[in-house]
Amino acid sequence: MAPEPQPAHIADSHEVIRVIGARENNLQGIDVEIPKRRLTVFTGVSGSGKSSLVFGTIANESQRLINETYPTFVQQFMGQLSRPDVDALENVSPAIVVDQERMGSNARSTVGTATDVHAMLRLLFSRIGVPHVGSPQAFSFNVPSVSGAGAVTFEKSGQKVKERRSFEITGGMCPACEGLGQVSDIDLDELLDRSLSLAAGAIRVPGYNPDGWMVKGFTESGFLDPDKPIADYTETELHDFLHKEQTKVKIAGINMTYEGLIPKVTKSMLQKDRDSLQPHIRAFVDRAVKFMPCPACGGTRLNDGARSSKIAGVSIADAAAMQITDLAAWVATIDDPAVAPLVAGLTQTLDSFVDIGLGYLSLDRSSGTLSGGEAQRTKMIRHLGSSLTDMTYVFDEPTTGLHPHDIQRMNDLLLLLRDKGNTVLVVEHKPEVIAIADHVIDLGPGAGRHGGRIMYEGDVAGLRASDTITGRHFDHRAELKPTTRTRTGAIEIRGAHLHNLKDVDVDVPLGILTVITGVAGSGKSSLIHGSLPASAEVVVVDQTPIKGSRRSSPATYTGILDDIRKAFAKANGVKPALFSANSEGACPACRGLGVIITNLGFTQSVETRCELCEGSGFSDDVLEYTLDGRTIAEVLAMSADEAAAFLGKGPAHTTLLRMIDVGLGYITLGQALNTLSGGERQRLKLAISMAKTGAVYVLDEPTTGLHLADVDNLLALLDRLVDAGNSVIVIEHHQAVMAHADWIIDVGPGAGRDGGTVVFEGTPADLVSHSETLTAQHLARYVGA
Repeated sequence: MAPEPQPAHIADSHEVIRVIGARENNLQGIDVEIPKRRLTVFTGVSGSGKSSLVFGTIANESQRLINETYPTFVQQFMGQLSRPDVDALENVSPAIVVDQERMGSNARSTVGTATDVHAMLRLLFSRIGVPHVGSPQAFSFNVPSVSGAGAVTFEKSGQKVKERRSFEITGGMCPACEGLGQVSDIDLDELLDRSLSLAAGAIRVPGYNPDGWMVKGFTESGFLDPDKPIADYTETELHDFLHKEQTKVKIAGINMTYEGLIPKVTKSMLQKDRDSLQPHIRAFVDRAVKFMPCPACGGTRLNDGARSSKIAGVSIADAAAMQITDLAAWVATIDDPAVAPLVAGLTQTLDSFVDIGLGYLSLDRSSGTLSGGEAQRTKMIRHLGSSLTDMTYVFDEPTTGLHPHDIQRMNDLLLLLRDKGNTVLVVEHKPEVIAIADHVIDLGPGAGRHGGRIMYEGDVAGLRASDTITGRHFDHRAELKPTTRTRTGAIEIRGAHLHNLKDVDVDVPLGILTVITGVAGSGKSSLIHGSLPASAEVVVVDQTPIKGSRRSSPATYTGILDDIRKAFAKANGVKPALFSANSEGACPACRGLGVIITNLGFTQSVETRCELCEGSGFSDDVLEYTLDGRTIAEVLAMSADEAAAFLGKGPAHTTLLRMIDVGLGYITLGQALNTLSGGERQRLKLAISMAKTGAVYVLDEPTTGLHLADVDNLLALLDRLVDAGNSVIVIEHHQAVMAHADWIIDVGPGAGRDGGTVVFEGTPADLVSHSETLTAQHLARYVGA
C-alpha cells in the first residue's frame, strides 16, 4: 500500500516575493509577485520604473531591514536608507546589489586589493617565498617600513619604572613613491617657451601675461633680465627663475615676496583639487603635469625587500603584473603541501576572473580605471564562490560593456547563481538575457509619469506574443545599410601602444558614422580615448557621473533654469533670483529642499514633505507669480516634452528639443541629478554638446540603458548629427549600431594580450560577407546573413 502524500510544510509556502502598492518615484501603486529561486528579468523603456521597483523598493527595503538588526552604535556608521513608499513587502530575502557604480578612484586601490586576491598572494609569498622577508604586511604596498626606540615609564609594585623599548615594522611600501607606483613631474616646455624672453611672453601659464602683475614679479625683481631669452640664462639665473625660495624684494616701491615659478605654480594650481579649477586652468594642469612610473620601484609600488623574495623565480610584483590568465596558470604549478588550501582558494578565485571574461586584467590595475561593466563583474567575483544561498542577487544591466560573444558567459554565471538556490533579479534590455529568464516583468507603457505600471508578467514565450512595446520589439532586427556615406577626411593614428595596443596604425574616417567594436578588453577605448588628439573640436561624451547635489537638476545642469527664471522675471517685473529655490525664492522652512530632514542622532534620519511649500521648495510669495498661468514650481514639475510645448521658442526650447532627441523627453526639469542612471547621464551630456557643428563626437556605448524601441531613435539621432556636418565615432557592442554604421573598425582578435590589433576595417556589409572575426560571426547571425 502506497504511503499517503504528506501535506506541504508551512515553511515552504513562502515561494514568492510579494510587493503590494509600490509607489516609489513613478510607480503607480503596483502589485506584483516575483518567484523565489528563479531568474526574473525586468524590462521596459528607459524611465518606466524598473529601477524604482527593483532597487528603490525591493533591494532598498531588504538592506534597510538588515541594517536595523545591527546595534544602534553600528548603525550610525552605516548609510541611512529611507523606508520605500510601498504598502507591504512580504517574503523578502537578504539582497546583494551588484550595480555599475565605478569602484572608488583611490590611488591605492587595485584589482588585487579590491577582490582580496592580493591579500592571498601576500600570504603565499610570506609562507614560501625565498628569501623569507617577513609577514604578509612585508609584501603590502600600503604598509611602510618603520622603526623607533625610546624610554617608556610605567608603574610596577607601586614604583615608577623606566624601560627602554624599540619596535620595528617591516612593510612593503616603496619609500620613494609611498606605494603609489608613480611620481609626478612638471613639463617645463608646457610652463615656458625657452626661445622667448619674459618680456616677450616666455611664461605660458594661464594668467601670466607679459604686461601683467604676475610677470612683473619676475621682470622687476632684480634677479632676471626681462629681455634675455630663457635659453640664454646662466645656471644661477635659471635656478632663481624656476626654484628660488621665498625672498623679500621691492617692486615699484612695494615690499613683495619673490618666489620661483615652479613653487608658485605648484601652490596656486597643482596642489588644489583638480575639479575645483576653472576649465582652462584644469586643461593646463593636465598638460603640464606628467605622471611617470617611479624610478625606484619601476612602478611596482613595492620596496626592494618585497621584490627580492621569489617563488620559482617570480616575485609578487611579477605576479601582480601578469595577465590573470597567465597568473592562474602559474599558481596552478605551485605544488607545496604547506600552502595547498591557500593555492586552492587562489586558483578558484582566479578561475572566476577568467570565467567572467576578465582574464585580460592584471592585479596591479588601478580599480579607478575599470569601466562600469568591468567594475560590476569584478564585484561578482566575490559572490560566485560564496557558500550563501537563498539570497536575492540584484543586477543592473550586467551586459554593459560586453561584446555579444561575452554575453553567453554572463548568462551562464547568472544561471549558476540561480541554480545554487538564489533569487536573481536582473534589470536588462538585451534580448539575449531576456531569453534565459524563468519569469519576465515588463513595465510601461511609457516613461516617467506615463510609466510605472505592470504591462506583462509571465514567461518569455508569452512576452513574445504580447502586444507590449518590449514584446513587439523582441525579435526586431536592424538591417544593413544598402549604401554608406563617403568620408570627408580622416584622423591618422600612428604607433598607438597604450595598454595592450600593439603599435596600431589606423585612419579613423571623418564626416561619417564610424563604429569601433571588439570583445571586452580588446583595446577599443585605449585606441580612441588614448590616441585621438585633444582639441576643442573633439567632444567626448562618456558615462562618468555628473557631479551634483540633491539641489542639482536637469534644469540647472543644462542652463534651462536661467532662461525660465528670466522669463518669469520679465513677465512679473521682479528679480530673476526670486525664482531660484537655492537663492531668494527658497521656502523659509525647508530652505528650498522641499523636504524637512529630521536628524535623530544615531538612528535613521527622517524626511518629511515640507507642509509650508507642499514640497515645491519655493516660498508662498514666489508662487503668486505666474508665466502664462503656470507657477515656477509647476514648470519645474513638467517633463521635457511638456516644457518644450509650454516654452515655445528661445535657447531653453532648443535645449529641450535636444533632450527629447536623445530620448529624455520623460525626465522632469526639477528631478534630482543623482537619480539619473548612467545611460541617462550620458544622453543628458550629449544633449548639451549637440550645439556644435563640424565637431568630432566620441560616444562611449550610448545604447546603455536604452530599450530596444529607443535604439532606433538613437540611430536616427546619430544620423542627424552626421548629416549636420559632424563626425561621429561610437564605441559600441550593440549589433543594431554596428549594422547602421558607415564604417567599422574591429579591434581584437581577443582580450588583453590576445587583443590590441585592428582585425578589420570596412563597411558592415564587407564585415558580414568576408571577415571571420567574432564580431563578424555575431553580426551575421543578427542580420540573418
